[in-house]
Amino acid sequence: MNTTSTIRSLIGIGVAAAAAASVATMIVATVGHAAGISLDMGGVAIPVTGFGVLTAGFSLVGVILAVVLAYQARHPRRVFVRTTVVLTVLSLVPDAIADAGPATKALLMLAHLVAAAIVIPSLAHRLAR
Repeated sequence: MNTTSTIRSLIGIGVAAAAAASVATMIVATVGHAAGISLDMGGVAIPVTGFGVLTAGFSLVGVILAVVLAYQARHPRRVFVRTTVVLTVLSLVPDAIADAGPATKALLMLAHLVAAAIVIPSLAHRLAR
């Protein structure tokens, strides 16, 4: 696969994965809220759509990272997976220290992990080893 087709493939699958992850995190939030988990953080309610919007935005940052690594890295898949796993772990820190109840914190963390489980493998699969 040449670089142009790799980039097109990354962008196409990345946008699809971002959309799927956005829907998935909104489902996580909706199910959690229906089960009685508060979506309040610091006394402010997090809208369900907020889960989707932030997921889409940060997933697209991942697409950009994948494109850059496809051009620049000697082993783009390895670098992408390692980088995004570290970033996913770091994304859990604000949830852990948030002004929210334990169930809300767990729900936020689950949303991050669900999004990562969709986006990271989708993009990594398209990158050269």
